[in-house]
Amino acid sequence: SLDIASISSISESDMDFTATICLRQRWTDPRLVFHGNQSFTLDARLVELLWVPDTYIVESKRSFLHEVTVGNRLIRLFSNGTILYALRITTTVACNMDLSKYPMDTQTCRLQLESWGYDENDVTFTWLRGNDSVQGMERLRLSQYTVERYYTLVSKSHQETGSYPRLILQFELRRNVLYFILETYVPSTLLVMLSWVSFWITLDSVPARTCIGVTTVLSMTTLMIGSRSSLSKTNCFIKAIDVYLGICFSFVFGALVEYAVAHYSSSQKCAAKAPPEGPASELAKEMEEVNITNILNSSIASYKRKISFTSIEISSDNINCSDLTMKTHEKIKFVLRNKMHRIISYFTIQNPSNVDHYSKLLFPLFFMLVNVLYWAYYLYF
Repeated sequence: SLDIASISSISESDMDFTATICLRQRWTDPRLVFHGNQSFTLDARLVELLWVPDTYIVESKRSFLHEVTVGNRLIRLFSNGTILYALRITTTVACNMDLSKYPMDTQTCRLQLESWGYDENDVTFTWLRGNDSVQGMERLRLSQYTVERYYTLVSKSHQETGSYPRLILQFELRRNVLYFILETYVPSTLLVMLSWVSFWITLDSVPARTCIGVTTVLSMTTLMIGSRSSLSKTNCFIKAIDVYLGICFSFVFGALVEYAVAHYSSSQKCAAKAPPEGPASELAKEMEEVNITNILNSSIASYKRKISFTSIEISSDNINCSDLTMKTHEKIKFVLRNKMHRIISYFTIQNPSNVDHYSKLLFPLFFMLVNVLYWAYYLYF
């Protein structure tokens, strides 16, 4: 039987847990039968003179027996040859964890006892009272976890040297998410909401809007670094809390980019109202020349068709349109410029003040939608 005195620590970075247990083993040795109904508690030093099972803890990293003030061992002998051997052990056992849903995760750990040298033909391991053989799990109070349930199993370990009996205590630990909600989720959500305040500030207030955007971005970066510092850098899991912080960082950064786009569009609109100068005026003149040339070409073509309709033959050599037409590469150049200006005008925001107006509605709605999908996925799937 097992008495779980305490689980002192559960480490996500090392993927193990440390527990102090009282291991009680009971077996019958016919050579120790004596008359009477009494039982004797023997000195722990007599264990060297008795046969004891070679039980060890599977996947144990570090273990030790308590020696204060004396060795914490108990040997009790009954008249029918039954021996009760109890030990107080502190052990650190490996526990493979899946942290993809951290901090909304549930971890399953095992404490396994196995015979080291005696195979199943020599000894047989059984739990004396099934799940009732394990005590103390209900009394455990852990800092981050709650024990959901536990159960005992009997199994065998098949190795090259034989098949060995194994006892398994399997328990599930559910992490308490309230601490992380108060420490990380609520502050990050408030920072996203703070970034929306800039939408109610006019586009001309450059220092105010820039200050809000940069401050929220830096604060989100600090939160992200703080959340990762609790786990080892060698832990490469993409955790649920990292996903949420990434979402919040994207919204905060998006609010800053939104102001940059709106301010740039506003400045471009103001510049468009001014009279064109420099390259812009030259481009306008070229466009006018192109339009005049097209008109002349079309007029000459229609004039030729009219003359041909009246059965008057005019040689094309008599009409020289070289001065009115353009070269092929110049035509391609102007066509490409027309296409580019159309594309630019398509993406140009005609009214920059509408960007803030739509952002006031779209940013909160989209953030709420993402939150619903996030919590539904990590809590129910």
